[in-house]
Amino acid sequence: MKIIVPMAGRGSRLRPHTLTVPKPLIPIAGKPIVQRLVEDIAKVAGEKIDEIAFIIGDFGPEVEASLVKIAENLGAKGSIYTQDEPLGTAHAIKCAENSMKGNVVVAFADTLFRADFQLDTNSDGVIWVKKVEDPSAFGVVKLDEYGFITDFVEKPQQFVSDLAIIGIYYFNSAEKLMSEINYIMDNGIKEGGEYQLTTALENLRQKGAKFSLGKVDDWMDCGNKNATVETNGKILQYEKESMAQFPSSAKIESSLIIPPCFIGENVEISNSKIGPNVSLGNGTKVINSNIDNSLIQEKTVIDHGNLSNSMIGNSAQYYGVAREISLGDYSVLDFLSKD
Repeated sequence: MKIIVPMAGRGSRLRPHTLTVPKPLIPIAGKPIVQRLVEDIAKVAGEKIDEIAFIIGDFGPEVEASLVKIAENLGAKGSIYTQDEPLGTAHAIKCAENSMKGNVVVAFADTLFRADFQLDTNSDGVIWVKKVEDPSAFGVVKLDEYGFITDFVEKPQQFVSDLAIIGIYYFNSAEKLMSEINYIMDNGIKEGGEYQLTTALENLRQKGAKFSLGKVDDWMDCGNKNATVETNGKILQYEKESMAQFPSSAKIESSLIIPPCFIGENVEISNSKIGPNVSLGNGTKVINSNIDNSLIQEKTVIDHGNLSNSMIGNSAQYYGVAREISLGDYSVLDFLSKD
């Protein structure tokens, strides 16, 4: 089995954090989003993952090497493809056409999930969904009385279903999917100005393909700061047992740690209260601060911070007051200076 991961989007809703790091590589509870995604898929796939193909933008050789390493750590070949312009979900998959062979899972690197099931590889395809309150912002599916999908509808303005497609799909024949994607692109069939995967899925369904549902227990968004901080907290809650032990390189003095928290290597904490639901990346230093429900990346300094629902990037510095903030990499915010 192969995993195809389109992840070329700019992540503009998560700025300033995506100005220097692609969104799928932002760590959540100490591990990049895309790494968590492919590991979770591997758990439910039920068979060996042979290749993971990443469809990226112009992210540079360092990012490409880190993605290949993620694949290799799962015993898979890592392949890199580039999507030069955002022409839609179907176009993104088209970029990895050379890897679209056999049975595949296509997973867009925007969200994380929790699910307790084994993937049914005997069906033509599985579309993973979650019931949502407002389906107008999503592609949705309609079902027949047997639980098979009867319609794919992209961002319905009138209610047709509340089963939202979360962006993870299984296909037992990548070749059949590529045939439909090539058809809609060769004929200029667009929706909302883009080539949509749901158009190809509807064509396959009309030709007799049977798609079943893969329901997830939790669907976690990483689209903006608030959602990402919330997802960080959820992951910490799910993995609180493995987060209970902090690395021996961490130095914690005169401080209270309220679990669950992720504490990275060489973190220094003094005279502070940390948690619950806080991640501190490698090499970060926290002094005289209270922090809860926040995501702090690597090599950052926080002094006299009283932070909640905050996200701070890498190599940043925050000196100051009670605040909910979103501070990007290499930024400095100083409320203590007398100048």
